[in-house]
Amino acid sequence: MTTTIADARTLLFVPGGKPELFAKAAASGADGFIADLEDAVAPEAKDAARALAVEGLAQAPGVVRINAVGTPWHNADLAAVAGAPGVTGVMLPKAEDAEAVRAVAERLAGTPLLLLVESALGVRDVAALAQVPGVTRLSFGNLDFALDAGIEPRSDDEDELLFARSAITLASRAAGLPGPMDGVLGDFRNDDLMARRTRRAFDLGFRGKLCIHPRQVAVVHEAIAPSEEEVAWARRIVDGAGALEGAAVQVDGEMVDRPVLLKARDILARA
Repeated sequence: MTTTIADARTLLFVPGGKPELFAKAAASGADGFIADLEDAVAPEAKDAARALAVEGLAQAPGVVRINAVGTPWHNADLAAVAGAPGVTGVMLPKAEDAEAVRAVAERLAGTPLLLLVESALGVRDVAALAQVPGVTRLSFGNLDFALDAGIEPRSDDEDELLFARSAITLASRAAGLPGPMDGVLGDFRNDDLMARRTRRAFDLGFRGKLCIHPRQVAVVHEAIAPSEEEVAWARRIVDGAGALEGAAVQVDGEMVDRPVLLKARDILARA
């Protein structure tokens, strides 16, 4: 299982206070899992869940979502997870202030940091967030963003959130970060909608998807896998264009320049 934040196609949320589920999440087929200390834990159980999560991650390594900056549990969360055995990355929710993100990154001292952009302020300032040293990748909190922005997504593709998604992918690219991870689908039994939203997000520049149920993992992986036709095309381009030094070349009647070659290489890498 790949647990690096940078290249994960899927990250599966697991309640942070239930470390007995960590090993199951690690074996789910997801590229990694997130022990959630934020939304999955009631306020009165935060301290106990933190201790359980740190202990559990030492046995089954994974990412941990801490509580947001400004909450009563944030500083204790950071102190507990920074450098802790088995913590392969930290997700920071409600990321919207670059200086606050910078402070978190400094305290993590090299631990991969995944920002969850899920507010109007966060989307507005996402370019600055992506540029903070120590940030490894961005992700989109579509549900919380829609609520914060007063948007009611009614379309299957969540077209109402197109601006936010595009802002996050462009900020990631401009900062030299991997393609971001798209937000969750609450209706975890709706495989068709999960596949459709995954492909839509991928077309917009996302390269991963956050999952809330193990059954969603395989749906995502299948949805983003290149088709046989795409792979065959990519192989023809790469074999025919070679290193493509200098001018464009012709391959099977198609003019191939550097952007086309890079696209073909990306398809083969994903395959």
